[in-house]
Amino acid sequence: MSYIGVEATSTYFPRNIETAAILSVKTGIPEHIIIEKFGLYEKHVADDTMQASDLAVAAARPILEKIDPLTIDVVIYFGSPHKDYNVWSCAPKIQYELGAKNAYAFEIMNVSSCFPIALKVAKDMLKSDESIENILLVGGCKESQIIDYHNPRSRFMFNFADGGTAALVKRGARMSRILESSFITDGSFHHDVLIPAGGSKHFASIETVEKRQHYIDVVDPASMKERLDPVSVPNFEKVIRQALQKSGLSPQDIKVLLPLHTKRSMFKELLSSLNLIEDQAIYLDHYGHMSALDPCIGLHFASEQGKLQSGDIAVAVSAGTGYTWAATVIEWKGEKE
Repeated sequence: MSYIGVEATSTYFPRNIETAAILSVKTGIPEHIIIEKFGLYEKHVADDTMQASDLAVAAARPILEKIDPLTIDVVIYFGSPHKDYNVWSCAPKIQYELGAKNAYAFEIMNVSSCFPIALKVAKDMLKSDESIENILLVGGCKESQIIDYHNPRSRFMFNFADGGTAALVKRGARMSRILESSFITDGSFHHDVLIPAGGSKHFASIETVEKRQHYIDVVDPASMKERLDPVSVPNFEKVIRQALQKSGLSPQDIKVLLPLHTKRSMFKELLSSLNLIEDQAIYLDHYGHMSALDPCIGLHFASEQGKLQSGDIAVAVSAGTGYTWAATVIEWKGEKE
């Protein structure tokens, strides 16, 4: 049987590392709090020579050492919306840099929730168009750059980090099969997390720069927390259970959970709601949160670390401000040429 699945994954992390001790100095938050509460020992931070597109390109190169770039039919960028330039698509640059001359390229963006969505988009494209054989999903993140450590309203985003990742989705995949997905959007959160200036509403000016309005901010943290806390983990659990049910499975079938990086208490609460233990999940406490990249990076690590064997079930799950929760189920095959 010919499956549509993820055939290969890869990652890239810049060399520069910020430890919890360094972040403690930057934020004034005790080191043990950063480790225990934020769930972060260290994270990678890119220098001025690497932008989001460069991180994505660097991540994808190992995959294209195994497959001819000319056989790539589509390149989809699913990474951070904070890219090299504003009002600019980095997908064409990535396609060009990778030598995927026969591919058309575009972007999908739903902030941190985008990888499970990208898996569904790629799967559906392959199902509906027989001329497509290989889709390369690529993501880059340089969101450490948009943190204002002096702004306590953005405290929950101090784990933002940098990196790149890629996944090859293809027809006739031997390593895995993409099963079903589930998504929830609650648009009542649309105005809670944003960069206040630089868009059409507050165009960049001397005043917006002086007011430090070009960093990510939370408009009203107390209000967001009051509305988000009661629904966040339940919505994570709901999309996971729905995606599994649509796949003919249940939470008992999960071998590895691939979540975005969150504070440790939320991570533990989600595991508890699914009756999973920490060893059944990839927690990026030495990498931090990289927008939509986290579940793809988790899938790469799970494969590398031997956490997935033939027949195992993994669930990529994430959430993005706005607010969208997303989950896609992956059945691991592990068959090699």
